[in-house]
Amino acid sequence: MITSIKNEKVKSWKKLHRRKERLKTNTFLIDGIHLIQEALKSNWVIQELIVVEGYELPNDAKDVPVAYVSENVLKEISQTQTPQGVIAVVEMNIPKVQEDNNLIILLDAIQDPGNMGTIIRTADAAGVDAVVLGDGCVDIFNDKVIRATQGSIFHIPIYTATLEQEIHMLQTQGFTILATALHDAVEYTEVSVHNKVGLILGNEGAGIAPSLLNKANQRINIPIYGKAESLNVGIAAGILMYHLKK
Repeated sequence: MITSIKNEKVKSWKKLHRRKERLKTNTFLIDGIHLIQEALKSNWVIQELIVVEGYELPNDAKDVPVAYVSENVLKEISQTQTPQGVIAVVEMNIPKVQEDNNLIILLDAIQDPGNMGTIIRTADAAGVDAVVLGDGCVDIFNDKVIRATQGSIFHIPIYTATLEQEIHMLQTQGFTILATALHDAVEYTEVSVHNKVGLILGNEGAGIAPSLLNKANQRINIPIYGKAESLNVGIAAGILMYHLKK
C-alpha cells in the first residue's frame, strides 16, 4: 500500500490534474464509483484503480488492476473535497462517429466547465448524435466537466474540429446549420426542423464568432419574456436540442 504523497506514482497521478500531462499520456482521472461504472459499461479502458484501504469494489470493477493507497494519499490525488474511496486512470477514447447522424451540436468557445458538462449530459439525454468542440472550448477531461456530465461523457461521441471546416463538411452532407443569436434571428419555434441539423452554440459572454454566424443557414433565438438579458447557454442548449429532436 502507498502511504506517502511523495511516492513517484502519486506524483504521476497528480500530474493528470494538468491538461498538458493528460494529452502527453493520453489518460485522465475520474473520481467515484458511479463514473467508473459508466466508463466500464461504455467500454472505455481503465488502466488502473486507485483504492483506499478497506474500500469494497463492486464485481464489475474487480478485473481492473488496483493500487491501494492510504486516505491521505487519496485526498492528495482527488480533486473533490470528499473523495469517495476510489479513483480511476482512464485512457482517452477516439470516438466512433456514425455516418447516419441527424443532430449534431457544435460548440464555439464554451469555457465554463459546468456549462460544458451540462450540455454534454443534456445532449446524451436528448439523443444527440455527436458533440463537436471548436477552438477555445474548455478541456472535456477537466475534472469539473467530467463530474458535470454525470457519466454522459462516456455515452456520446465528442470530438474536436475547426468549426468552419466542420460546418462546410456538414452542409455538403445535407445538414442545415442553425446558429443561436440575439439579433437578426427568428424564434426557434418558427424554423422548420430538417432531417439533418447542426446547432451552433456560442461562448457565454461573446456568443458565436461572426465568421461562424455567417456560415449558418439560419439564425435562431429563444424569446425572453422577462427582464433577463439572456439565457444560460446550458439551459438554451436543452430547450433547443429537445425541440430539434422532435
